[in-house]
Amino acid sequence: MSRQYETVIGLEVHVELATKTKIFCGCSTEFGGEPNTHTCPVCTGMPGSLPVLNRQVVEYALAVGLAANCQINQYCKFDRKNYFYPDNPQNYQISQLYLPICHDGWVEIDTASGKKKIGIHEIHMEEDAGKLIHDEWEDCSLVDYNRSGVPLIEIVSEPDMRNADEVMAYLEKLRLMIQYLGASDCKLQEGSMRADVNLSVREAGTSRLGTRTEMKNLNSFKAIARAIEGERARQIELLEDGKKVIQETRRWDDNKESSYAMRSKEDAQDYRYFPDPDLLPVVISDQWIQEIKSRQPEMQPEKMARYQKEFQIPEYDAGILTSTIHMARLFEKTTALCGKPKEVSNWLMVETMRLLKEHEQTPEDLSFSPENLARLIALVDEGAINRTVAKTVFEQIFAQDVDPEKYVEEKGLGMVSDQGALRKAVEDVIAANPQSVEDYRKGKEKAMGYLVGQTMRAMKGKADPGMVNKIVKELLTK
Repeated sequence: MSRQYETVIGLEVHVELATKTKIFCGCSTEFGGEPNTHTCPVCTGMPGSLPVLNRQVVEYALAVGLAANCQINQYCKFDRKNYFYPDNPQNYQISQLYLPICHDGWVEIDTASGKKKIGIHEIHMEEDAGKLIHDEWEDCSLVDYNRSGVPLIEIVSEPDMRNADEVMAYLEKLRLMIQYLGASDCKLQEGSMRADVNLSVREAGTSRLGTRTEMKNLNSFKAIARAIEGERARQIELLEDGKKVIQETRRWDDNKESSYAMRSKEDAQDYRYFPDPDLLPVVISDQWIQEIKSRQPEMQPEKMARYQKEFQIPEYDAGILTSTIHMARLFEKTTALCGKPKEVSNWLMVETMRLLKEHEQTPEDLSFSPENLARLIALVDEGAINRTVAKTVFEQIFAQDVDPEKYVEEKGLGMVSDQGALRKAVEDVIAANPQSVEDYRKGKEKAMGYLVGQTMRAMKGKADPGMVNKIVKELLTK
């Protein structure tokens, strides 16, 4: 009988903070820009330059730590992690090893077998390195220091996850929590959230941990899930063949769906950590912690519960509406403008989700204004346009954020509610379809639906369906 194995997973999640300037200097943190234009002597490691800590970095780290139920080190320090690499201009990275800002926290995730707490070992502040661009054509590597000194927090979990589903749930929980706090946009594709996966396997039922590997280069949730399955299978195969798993750092190649060894895993002493002599310790008062606590926003679970209670939105819909801060803001602002939460929810849940899927976009890509959606809802409510026309107009709002009133006017999409014009259209349809009239009089109700449909088509969808129904019925029963 083959042995059963259990996977043990811990994550190191790096999150780029949403500050306007870098952690130790005044350079811009904006993504993109010409290479080496968001730089100065501090973030390019020039001799004699001195770092000055950005207060906002500490506040974001505290906000995330408090949301993740962490203990706060009210006296914390920065350390130098020494290593040589071309994208690391000082030949050391300023990080926190001995006294990180937050420790011993947890977040709760939903799993197939119920709720589960994932422990957070620590959260520490550090600076990002630059970026190497490998030019295969010129056979050289170029360095862009725009990212050097961008503030990061590293969230180190306990090895509490057992499969890819739990890892995805944990990452989603962190991403949503941090986005709600406004501490980062957590865009994996832009590198503002990155995860390294520490994974080992052991025989089911044993408590001793196996030898772990760390996998890097994971920039999408799908890549992380594939990497976990791939590495689990690789380690089990080694153990089944009587071989040993080597502790090392591996790089995942998502195109080949396989990983390869980068280097043997270093221990902390290999980095020769020591307290940074240029930075003072950070002393966090009780008052400062209280100030951060008082500014913490309503988080997703509370928002979801409030939508159900205050607006009578079903649980599933409330879950979708709060699944990104962007969607929640759009819902709340539009509702505040038009006072029709259920209508707003319907437009977001049905038409918006459909168009996002069609265009392969995410809620973060939505660019239309709450004002224009509220105006569209008002036009339907006033009877100025019907729902069929409203869907056409909404597609334009979704794509170009058009003013619905102007668009309806310019395209002549306003509802025809002139009784005479509608009666004339119905009479023409009835005259052109004697068979349907006969079918209706023989008791075939569907025939009436057909005649209404033909009238709506003749009116180019701009008629009030209720009025058309009424006139068709009246003329058929004469």
